[in-house]
Amino acid sequence: MAKGTKYISRQPNAEGFIDWPADENDTWQQLVARQLDIIPGRACDEFMHGLNLLDLPHDRVPQLSQVNEVLGDTTGWQVAQVPALINFDEFFRLLSNKQFPVATFIRTKEEFDYLQEPDIFHEIFGHCPLLTNPAFAHFTHTYGRLGFSASKEERVSLARLYWFTVEFGLLKHEDGLRIYGGGILSSPGETIAALEHENVKRHAMNVVDVMRTPYRIDIMQPIYYVLEKMDDLYELSEMDLIAKVQEARKLGLFEPLFPPKIKKAS
Repeated sequence: MAKGTKYISRQPNAEGFIDWPADENDTWQQLVARQLDIIPGRACDEFMHGLNLLDLPHDRVPQLSQVNEVLGDTTGWQVAQVPALINFDEFFRLLSNKQFPVATFIRTKEEFDYLQEPDIFHEIFGHCPLLTNPAFAHFTHTYGRLGFSASKEERVSLARLYWFTVEFGLLKHEDGLRIYGGGILSSPGETIAALEHENVKRHAMNVVDVMRTPYRIDIMQPIYYVLEKMDDLYELSEMDLIAKVQEARKLGLFEPLFPPKIKKAS
């Protein structure tokens, strides 16, 4: 997770209500409108179904209680308000308790197209629709329980599994590939690139390969992994993933498909 942030999460009042200012509601409206224009035919059916269930407002930032009502009725999940940044222990603890962390801030207009830390648009629009899906919800819960008890070294490999599934996963469809990763579905550029750019690799899901694949958070992804169907996440959940971690660590990382990040001069 990022080491620092300029953002501060908004705190709810005693009734759990956050009074979002007009300019931030406007940012939400613009972000939602932009994504709704491009995800039909690109997002997987399960995501679109979950989006319909959530019935998120288009003109204002949703209240977490609205999201929780739908998630509770479908899969028993909830979203949990957190500061802009949390550590890995807290991240895994929340997931292990079927609570998805949501930082209650929204990006500024200056970072409208990209920001490194996940804001409320990324978390609610990008991830919560699929938390209504039993297979995705079960996998995320299992992942949280596993990560909470894993060592620091094991978590590094597990982070790659999360990255190439929950964040940047693709799914087969009778009409071609579809997107289920929230990191893609909350980014207009990545939504197009993941399915249509010819210079990216799209490989069948292989857990050990995923755990051996380096990634960077600040670039378009050069590689994606593809599930056959959403219910394959049940199968992933039943694997001995720590054994897969040990296998991946023994084999070592693949060569990165991207240049090294240039360090800023101090």
